Amino acid sequence: MLQANNIHHLREVTSVALLGPEPNCLQALFRKQPVEHFAAGQTLFFEGDIAKHLFEVVEGSLRIFKIISDGRRVITGFLHGGDIVGVSLKSHYLYSAEAIVDTRIRRFSRKAFEAEVASCPELRPEVFARLCDEMAAAQDQMVLLSRKSAEERVCTFLLKQMPCEPGERGYNAVVDLPMTRLDIADYLGLTIETVSRTMTKLAQKGIVCPAGRHAVRIMKYGLLVQLSGDGEYFGDERGQIAYAGANRH
Repeated sequence: MLQANNIHHLREVTSVALLGPEPNCLQALFRKQPVEHFAAGQTLFFEGDIAKHLFEVVEGSLRIFKIISDGRRVITGFLHGGDIVGVSLKSHYLYSAEAIVDTRIRRFSRKAFEAEVASCPELRPEVFARLCDEMAAAQDQMVLLSRKSAEERVCTFLLKQMPCEPGERGYNAVVDLPMTRLDIADYLGLTIETVSRTMTKLAQKGIVCPAGRHAVRIMKYGLLVQLSGDGEYFGDERGQIAYAGANRH
């Protein structure tokens, strides 16, 4: 029995040695933290709260939003599995974050995060890249709300929600939409009726089709790119050939 235990221990040590130390990345920091569960509609934090933590979305979806002076809600983004909330924040949260569906998250202390980044140069490029991504997303949102038509806004939104993994983009890709039509309207600066009417038109044109209660299937990816106003389309209607623009990342 003792010999068997020794063999088992040796296998574990060998396995760890082969795998090597855990890579220095932001996800690795969160991986050591316990998973917390938030029910749909539950708030992680409110705008103006002291920003004591960063959060990683393990599974599920969040909406981040602000309440403007007249009481209206403005959604500034949606976050899904793998996204990290709060990298660019300092003293206070600039928006509120709320679970759209049952969501699992991990939290990491801001003080500990800043100490890790200060002591680990390998983390700094990733932090900088995420800050650049947040700035680019803010600029895209300004263009979306100030210059684009309703149809262009809805098409751009669908493209941004598409999966990133190779082979999952383009023709026949399924886009999960866990958020409500009201959420989409508040994000795009439109009414619910306009969002619904635009989605119906896209379905009538054969560009998208329903894929369950909270998803659509992209049938004519190239036309969706073209209608988004973000780039030219050079392929067939399935979107199998290269195009310029409309990239989520």
